Amino acid sequence: MIDYDNLPDSSISEPAGFDEIAQLIRSARERTLSAVNSALIELYYQIGQRLVAGIASDGWGKSTVFALALYIQAQQPGIRGFSSQNLWRMRQFYETYRDHEKVATLVRQLPWSSHLHIMAKSKRPEEREFYLRMAVQQRWPVREVARQIDSALFERVVLNPPKLSTALRELHPGAESLFRDAYVVEFLNLPDVHREADLHQGLLYNLRQFLCEIGRDFCFVGSEVPLQVGVRDFSIDLLFFHRELNCLVAIELKIGEFQPEHLGKLEFYLEALDRDLRKPHEGPSIGVLLCASKDSEVVEYALSRTLSPALIAEYQTRLPDRHLLQAKLHEFYALSRGDETESPNEQNTP
Repeated sequence: MIDYDNLPDSSISEPAGFDEIAQLIRSARERTLSAVNSALIELYYQIGQRLVAGIASDGWGKSTVFALALYIQAQQPGIRGFSSQNLWRMRQFYETYRDHEKVATLVRQLPWSSHLHIMAKSKRPEEREFYLRMAVQQRWPVREVARQIDSALFERVVLNPPKLSTALRELHPGAESLFRDAYVVEFLNLPDVHREADLHQGLLYNLRQFLCEIGRDFCFVGSEVPLQVGVRDFSIDLLFFHRELNCLVAIELKIGEFQPEHLGKLEFYLEALDRDLRKPHEGPSIGVLLCASKDSEVVEYALSRTLSPALIAEYQTRLPDRHLLQAKLHEFYALSRGDETESPNEQNTP
C-alpha cells in the first residue's frame, strides 16, 4: 500500500480522476458552509424579530435581554454569539432588513461579521444594498468589506461615475458597472513622491489585493507584455483578461496628471493587441489609463473623439476622507430631490 503522506511530491503519479474527486469534496464543503451560514443568519433574523415583538408587546428592555443572554448560556453551556450586546444587534439586523424583501437572498449569503460592518457604517438603504450586492458578487472576505466601506466606495461610485469612451459603452454595454473612476491602492504604502517603477512593482507584489480592488472577474495575464510592431518593440504595463466582458484589458500606468497624448499611445497598444494577440472568440480589447490625477474636462475632450474602447481612471495612494464624501453625497441627494433635507431613513444611522 502506498503511503502518499511520506512520499516526495515528485514520486507521486496521480491516477486520472483524483482532481475530480478532490473538487467534489471542495464543492460539497463550500455548499455545507454556505448552508450553515444561511441557517445562522436566518436564526439571527428570527431572534431579532422576536426581540422586537417582545419590546413592543411586553416592554422588554436591556435588563430583560441581559437575562435572556444568561438564560441561553445556562441552557446551552459554551454556546457563543448570544451575548446581550449581540442580541441587540440581532434586533437591529431585523429592523434594518424587514422591509427590504428584494435583498433577502443577499442577506443570507454574507457572514454575520460582514453584516456588522455594513450596518454600523452605512447610512442609507441604497448604500447597504450596494455593499450587500458587491460583497456577494465579488466574494469579499470580511476584511475587504470593511476596507471598501472605509474607502467610501459607494460615495465614490455615486458621485464620480467612470469616464468611458463612447466606443467602450457601445462595444461593452456593461462596462460602466465594472470599472471605476478611481482605484484606492493604499496597501502599496507608496510615498507621495514615487516613481512609475515603484507603482508597477508595488501592484505586482500586492497583486491579490489589487485584484480585490479592481474586481474578481479580472484575471492576470502578465506584466510588461511584449508587443512587436514592424521592427520596434513595445510593452504593456499590465495585461488582464475580464471573464464577463470576454476581452483583454490593458492597463497603462502614469504617475503624473493625465495628458491627452497618453491616450494615443494606449490606442496604439489596443490596435496591436486586437491584431496580434486577441483570439477569434474574444471581444475588442479595452484600455485603462491609470494616472495619479486628471482634469475632468480634459478627459472629456480626449475621450469624445477616440474610436477605441478606453477609459481614464485615477489611482489614490491614501484612503479618501469618507466624511467629506458623505457630506458631498448629502448635497448630491438634496439637489437631486430639489430640497435640502434628508428623509427619515437617511437620517437614521443603524
